[in-house]
Amino acid sequence: MKRSMISLALAVCAVSGWAHAAGTVSVGGNGISDVQTQHGSAAPNDITPKTRSQIRQELVEAKRDGQLAYLDSTLYRGGM
Repeated sequence: MKRSMISLALAVCAVSGWAHAAGTVSVGGNGISDVQTQHGSAAPNDITPKTRSQIRQELVEAKRDGQLAYLDSTLYRGGM
């Protein structure tokens, strides 16, 4: 009984993971999903990792232009 429950649970996890990975929606027929279009304009094959200094520079710019203050007041205000 336990063996069948464990195998059923593994099968459900495998199928749900596969379905989640296949659930991207194309936008405009170009094969780019909604999530990818929201995060930048780089082509999917042209994505390079950012260095720590690049991330720090983006953080400084976000503080300077008020983007962090806006996010703190709207998204990260903590359930109030």
